[in-house]
Amino acid sequence: MTTLIVHHDVDDVPHWLNESVREEVFGHLGITVRAFTDPSGSNKVALLVEVPDMDAFTAFMQSPDAAAAMKADGVRPDTLVTLIGS
Repeated sequence: MTTLIVHHDVDDVPHWLNESVREEVFGHLGITVRAFTDPSGSNKVALLVEVPDMDAFTAFMQSPDAAAAMKADGVRPDTLVTLIGS
């Protein structure tokens, strides 16, 4: 299992928190996520992601389905940063 921290900006934090797309698209890959928000109220958010198969995760993140999920969540793709646990 690989642990990631993924942070990015979103258009609307309450919408992002309430959107179920992330669980739907990651769930079928066995990926679990935990959401975090900036307590100062900015549009910066993060996910703690547990990934059983990094190859499958990487392939998915490059797919049109991932782009659609990010759009539905209001993710600003140009701000996406992924950090891998060591």
